[in-house]
Amino acid sequence: MKIATAAYPLDPLTSWADYHRKLTDWVAEAAAQGAELAVFPEYGAMELAMLAGTEAAGDLERSLHAVSGVMPEAYDLHAELATQYNLHILGASAPVFDPDLGPRPVNRAMLFTPTGARAAQDKQIMTRFEREEWHVAPGGPLRLFDTSLGKIGILICYDSEFPLLGKALADADLILVPSCTEALTGYSRVRIGAMARALEMQCVTVMASTVGTADWSPAVDTNCGMGGVFGPPDTGFPPTGVLAEGTLNRPGWTYAEVDLDRITHVRADGVVLNRRHWEDQLGRDVTVTSEPLR
Repeated sequence: MKIATAAYPLDPLTSWADYHRKLTDWVAEAAAQGAELAVFPEYGAMELAMLAGTEAAGDLERSLHAVSGVMPEAYDLHAELATQYNLHILGASAPVFDPDLGPRPVNRAMLFTPTGARAAQDKQIMTRFEREEWHVAPGGPLRLFDTSLGKIGILICYDSEFPLLGKALADADLILVPSCTEALTGYSRVRIGAMARALEMQCVTVMASTVGTADWSPAVDTNCGMGGVFGPPDTGFPPTGVLAEGTLNRPGWTYAEVDLDRITHVRADGVVLNRRHWEDQLGRDVTVTSEPLR
């Protein structure tokens, strides 16, 4: 299959028509290149806060409500585009107030299929900014989606840095990693996490990023990143593990061809078998004692 993953700039939108046009153009471009899956980044939907005006977009709390309030319409647009252009779309994540999960919003990404199906994945572990300043809460559990493209899991940004979350998605062929990072340090952490999950679970991970400045929003004002697609550096994959990567901070799609048969093969007969041997570490005596050497 061909995958498109975004380095996505946040724009100061002035109307729903602007958003409709922008999203349609992005999806149409990916489809024209033959993509069967298009991945947008974490918090890319924050540009929708500008539809409520600059004052709302510039206030941390008001921007949460502004974006959450228009997400049903945004989801419908994504669903229409997935059907129209015959591809799967992971929409940019957004803060969503879900009364079933408590009084604070969750960080939710939605996956859309060409047949009209849609499903949600919430972020599991919140960053310090989300916890301490923005008060965005952890959401529902991890899910594994069985699609016509294979089994897909989603680890939103910081989640990719935690190996037990990756292990929970051990049966995934693809793990999607939508991210939003303000500096090269943050981008590097998420990229390293995505590559580590590909190594450990012998799968393909797909990282999307927000890029550029959005000084109208205190939540996503500075963004650094690029698209990337990673696999295990083993049989059937590049020796670096990098199937494709974009150019840092340059907006646009990064494309990669992914063959699920190579995932099956490396899991069965790779030079190493990290996924199969994960349990070996659990049986080891990992008691550590301090032994001074003089």
